Amino acid sequence: MERELIVGADGSEESLSAVDWAVDEAVRRGVPLRIVYASAWERYEEHKPSFGIHRGRARTYTEHIPAQAVARAHTRAPALKVTSDVLAEDPATALVRESAGAGAVVVGCRGRGELAGLLLLLGSVSLSVAAHAVSPVMVVRGGRQNRDGGFQRVAVGIDEADEAAAAVDFALRAAELRGAELRAVHAWRCPAHQVPEPPRAADATDFHQTRAEMRLDEALRAIAPRHAAVSVRRDAVEGLARAALLDVSTTADLLVVGARRRKGHIGMQLGPVNHAVLHHSACPVAVVPHD
Repeated sequence: MERELIVGADGSEESLSAVDWAVDEAVRRGVPLRIVYASAWERYEEHKPSFGIHRGRARTYTEHIPAQAVARAHTRAPALKVTSDVLAEDPATALVRESAGAGAVVVGCRGRGELAGLLLLLGSVSLSVAAHAVSPVMVVRGGRQNRDGGFQRVAVGIDEADEAAAAVDFALRAAELRGAELRAVHAWRCPAHQVPEPPRAADATDFHQTRAEMRLDEALRAIAPRHAAVSVRRDAVEGLARAALLDVSTTADLLVVGARRRKGHIGMQLGPVNHAVLHHSACPVAVVPHD
């Protein structure tokens, strides 16, 4: 049985769009949805007495956010089991911890900061959750047609075949649930083509193209048969991986990438391709850990 889906909500329009998307995803998966609102301010507010009209504005706002999100979810899918939690801690910390028991965590591409009205671009909560969560993380972004499943296509980026299994399996399952096509993309580059007026020897191009196609076949061979109903298109594309994935995102309902996390002096970090798609994808992005 699949585990519950968690969605972070903070009252912003972007997070409410994420709630809508998470409701549809939970219905597709047949799992409960848990709405989580977390704020470090709660640990201070909870120590202050607040009764009737004297309650603080922060407390009133806090109670309104999850109630609004739950009501919105019930309106969209009355039969879906929806619960909510208010947690007195940093949002990224809370969502990362809660990810250990979730099938996936859904977040919006932007959100409100701790100061009312302060909008934070992707790079704070969403990036931190994507870099540290135990479960897959889905960032809801892009145009309405992409978010609403208008293209009937899921895309997955494949780098090294031996590291792609988790992302490929997630993408195939997502395509199966949507009745969509899967487009598997691997980008390759020929060093001879990176210099001015490069030689265009057919054999060099053919070698790299063939090797890229073999990587796609290898990544899909063991997993695709478990999702036989899904039509799979293989695309070996010459160029930068981030450019190839951003291009395919324009006509996709979901873009899936593996999380190659690297340990740095400031902790776990996502690679440059992950950053590029999280910031610029035209459709929702699922980051699936494989380390």
